Amino acid sequence: MRRALITDFGGVLTSPLQQGFLAYQEESGVSLEDLGRAMARATEEYGEHPLFVLERGEISAGEFRARIEPHLDGFDLARLSKLYFENMEPNRAMIEFVREVRSRGLRTALLTNNVREWEALWRSKLPEIDELFEVVVDSAFVGMRKPDPAIYELTLERLGVAAEECVFVDDLELNCEAARNLGMIAVRFESAEQAIPELRSALAE
Repeated sequence: MRRALITDFGGVLTSPLQQGFLAYQEESGVSLEDLGRAMARATEEYGEHPLFVLERGEISAGEFRARIEPHLDGFDLARLSKLYFENMEPNRAMIEFVREVRSRGLRTALLTNNVREWEALWRSKLPEIDELFEVVVDSAFVGMRKPDPAIYELTLERLGVAAEECVFVDDLELNCEAARNLGMIAVRFESAEQAIPELRSALAE
């Protein structure tokens, strides 16, 4: 019997994340490909992908910027983050679905890979977050990030449920695969129209 829903934040409870990056690309002329190449060079220099260590809270946003700037002329992290959040809108269909699930007495958790300094910004996009979710696990505050199995196990522990009792939803297949490997049912989010029926079916099992 399914007792809990665990959901991602960006790209599931919000509009697609690419919109903010594309707005920054249009304004700055720095493409996603340019940013990707700079992060690859920083990975070679420091031994690990800079986004991964940022999202685990092991470096600050300023340290992340310092790792990228030598490899990318004109990179402005403050402007990127501003446009990123300005172009992020709540996905009301998914938010109302979570509200419905919670009202039925099922457990709910939010599991997000995020940036410590951006907590107030992403939470401002969903003011009702603590009403909807009993548990919020933010990678930057727990030192782990998806798809590391340990962050899923921490979420399950805080919810007090077994993996087999949970349904997980994320917009990245890699993160869904990690959840399935632990015994959860996982739904890859593509749209609310696709995901909500799949989630309803999974939660009914």
